[in-house]
Amino acid sequence: MENELTVEQWLAIRKEAGLHIDPNTAEVTWSYAPTADPYGVRPDLPEELKQVGRQYFARSPGSDVWVSFYDIPDATRDALWEKHTHRTPTDLLDWL
Repeated sequence: MENELTVEQWLAIRKEAGLHIDPNTAEVTWSYAPTADPYGVRPDLPEELKQVGRQYFARSPGSDVWVSFYDIPDATRDALWEKHTHRTPTDLLDWL
């Protein structure tokens, strides 16, 4: 299976997508996920790092690549927090 991405390649795609997210138009959601592995792509994560917490993700409109807030530039993440702090967590679940 030559076309399969490594975990590092898959994560690099998210980091690159994060550079292009416009906080004025971005879609934001959250889910519960391991705080040390918000995408759930590291099955070998040590047990002591498997605590779960609310993880926030954003994407550009029309994109199918959700990017963890951890992988978004600080200025973009700060703008997203500012824009969405008035919303309740269930408001961000409109994708369900």
